[in-house]
Amino acid sequence: MNTLHNPWFQREGLALLTDFYQLTMMAGHWKEERVDRELSFEYFFRYLPPNTGYAIAAGVEEFLHYFEHLYFTESDLEYLRSLKIFDDCFLEYLRHFEKKCTIRCVPEGTAVFPFEPVIQVEGPILEAQLLETALLNIVNYQTLIATKASRICLAADGDPVMEFGLRRAHGPDGGLSASRAAFIGGCHSTSNVLAGQLYGIPVAGTHAHSWVMSFSSELEAFRTFARLYPERCILLVDTYDPVKSGIPNAIRTFCELREQGVPIRPAVRLDSGDLAKLSKICYSMMLQAGLENPLIVASNDLNEDLIADLKRQGARINAWGVGTQLVTAYDAPALPGVYKAVAMKDTSGKWSPVIKTSFNYEKATDPGRKYPQRYLNDEGYILGDVMYSEYETPETGGIIEGRSRKHPQVPRRIENAAQSQPLLREAFVLGKRISAERTAAEIREYAAAQQSGLTEEFKRLRNPERYPILLSPAMGDLKHDLLLMH
Repeated sequence: MNTLHNPWFQREGLALLTDFYQLTMMAGHWKEERVDRELSFEYFFRYLPPNTGYAIAAGVEEFLHYFEHLYFTESDLEYLRSLKIFDDCFLEYLRHFEKKCTIRCVPEGTAVFPFEPVIQVEGPILEAQLLETALLNIVNYQTLIATKASRICLAADGDPVMEFGLRRAHGPDGGLSASRAAFIGGCHSTSNVLAGQLYGIPVAGTHAHSWVMSFSSELEAFRTFARLYPERCILLVDTYDPVKSGIPNAIRTFCELREQGVPIRPAVRLDSGDLAKLSKICYSMMLQAGLENPLIVASNDLNEDLIADLKRQGARINAWGVGTQLVTAYDAPALPGVYKAVAMKDTSGKWSPVIKTSFNYEKATDPGRKYPQRYLNDEGYILGDVMYSEYETPETGGIIEGRSRKHPQVPRRIENAAQSQPLLREAFVLGKRISAERTAAEIREYAAAQQSGLTEEFKRLRNPERYPILLSPAMGDLKHDLLLMH
């Protein structure tokens, strides 16, 4: 199939969704007969977006799907051959590419924090290296958007939030990924019809100003739309003057339907102006007309801070349409997720820790294969995480001793731990999937439960508490020793 002009989502394979240097490194390892060398890699992110106390891991299932269906097509191989860099023997290796990696990951929707592994990839270096770029591309962005959506939904305080961002998203792929991630983060619906089809997300929408402008009068436009879609009728009232014409015409339309016995909830959308003031006026006018329990939807470049401020002002808005600021993560357009080698298997089959040091101490990695354990109090709220080595048995409760990540000789502790749980679960073993796939709706439900396990200090919109991530004493000693060695 000629894929040159096909949409990205119709491609047969995505093996070339990678950086060029991944392929040259793969070819170099192959030429040097390092095909069987095994490494352990970890995906983590270095810091959270500004004023954010947690992140919601998203895109994990999509990465697992990518890995499960990873292969090189004939057109991929033809293209690589045309570059005149890779020899035929290496290309033949790619033609018969066999997946052997073991992958552990947090369940998608898990609340995650900086510097702890979200995904572990272990296996032959050629294969594990190839996965880096696609993993970062998929998981960084969706985690960023799911986290933004979570904060917006927290600000909305139980009101439904509709994701309206497709027209401002970064291309079709960005639009689809954003809609999926926003739904996982807590949004109730999307305007993106393709995302609705692919991921089972409820679709929602109102109508545009052009609908009103295409009729001889605003009232005629409202009457027609209400007649056509009585169960989905949300009237956009700010095409002209919302107070003098938009809201009165909407009220007249709803009253006429009520007199006709048509069951309809009076619903309007405000898309400009002083949203707090207009929502109060709208609410008062609708109640005076006998229209109880009106739905007042607000849009217009909203984010969590604006929503929280409108709530503070007593705005009568009870549903929110959020687009640009959500799907672009306007205040933090990238999540600094990285994929780093942490251990190497020697010829005897033993894993040896490796570390990346740096002049910037903050960038020094935590060496060795790690098994993070999450601790909760007796009420089910999470207290902190400790990263153990593969040779340790995690503590189960009480006072949990650990070390500072940044200063691995400095003692830290988690107190009042009543229960614990491992963060990572096996998804693939030696290239074979062992975990069940989950729908976006199932992941969304899990993410909601995860957020309910966060205490308020981590969910503040400003100056949230820093979540404790500790090294076990043994891991702290290991990191300290390796830093001194290097």
